[in-house]
Amino acid sequence: MLKERKEEVIAALEHEISAASSMIVTDYRGLGVQQLAAIRNELRPLEATLLVTKNTLARIAAKRAGSEGLLEFLAGPTAIAFCQGDSAPVAKALAKAAKATGLLELRGGIIDGISIDAEGVKVLATLPPREQLHAQLVVALASPISGLAGTLAAIPRSLVIALDQIEKQKAAA
Repeated sequence: MLKERKEEVIAALEHEISAASSMIVTDYRGLGVQQLAAIRNELRPLEATLLVTKNTLARIAAKRAGSEGLLEFLAGPTAIAFCQGDSAPVAKALAKAAKATGLLELRGGIIDGISIDAEGVKVLATLPPREQLHAQLVVALASPISGLAGTLAAIPRSLVIALDQIEKQKAAA
């Protein structure tokens, strides 16, 4: 590869690394072109791209972009999924592809600036979607408040019931 072409590739990788909210590194050894294309097509609607890259060029780009945590995963044939949006669906799609092909291997990644290993990516793949997590959080936060509101509403209700019973007793007497 010519030096000018290498610089172009490094600059493109540096831009991808800087722009990505998360990156998941995989070993694609044994996958065919059609299988990689199918994985890329599956990632596209999830706001992610899968790039096969040379490790030496990726190391240089990661150092320039200030993402040194990526360096530990760059060994052997490497494909990096660059996530622009939520990383959980991307991890889920890659884990599904790894299970389906038996060849794709998850190595780890950088999720919101935090380095995680392959097991961390697998755990991320099992998480529910972000919207569902938000809904669960809202329910968990609202539960004590609604319990308090129910308790506070029960006090005057009980008083009204007690007064009604007293009125009925006096009316009967």
